Amino acid sequence: MVHEPRLLDFLVAKTPERFGGIVYRATRLGLAATTPSTAGGRWMPRDGMAVLYTSTEWDGALAEMRFHLGLLSPVPRKPIAVHRLQVAAKRMIRITRNDFDALDIDPNRFGELDYRRPEIVGDAIGFLEFDAMLVPSARWPCENLVLLQDNQDLSDSPTVLDSEEVAWIDWAKSPGSVGP
Repeated sequence: MVHEPRLLDFLVAKTPERFGGIVYRATRLGLAATTPSTAGGRWMPRDGMAVLYTSTEWDGALAEMRFHLGLLSPVPRKPIAVHRLQVAAKRMIRITRNDFDALDIDPNRFGELDYRRPEIVGDAIGFLEFDAMLVPSARWPCENLVLLQDNQDLSDSPTVLDSEEVAWIDWAKSPGSVGP
């Protein structure tokens, strides 16, 4: 992919940060919690860099899963797993909603399924060899940590601390699970 010079300049001007801590990932039962994806998503194009999408909040991980399962017909009712992971990043970039204008991301359409612009941004972040990006969640008032597995140091591999089976349908019906 050809990267826009203006976009690269903006991203390079941001100060890389370190990250170390606990994040959450929701998966279907039986899926390894640390398996990265190349299937694409909001912040990486299909067949791009391998990424591991996580959330800084337990509810944020569930909100992402609720949204995607809710698109299926019929809606699956099987429980899911929420994993608590210990992760680290040596060269993380923080993207906030205040950056959206400079990144040409429409904040009013950020929650929609048109991921084209954030994918371009995420691909450029990977090209610049950041190993993670801390980005706003489109589904919950929190941040998501996206680990760029191809740029991660092997010594920083995520560690599963614990996993729990969750009846996501019950969670989705509970007060306060609406999100943004």
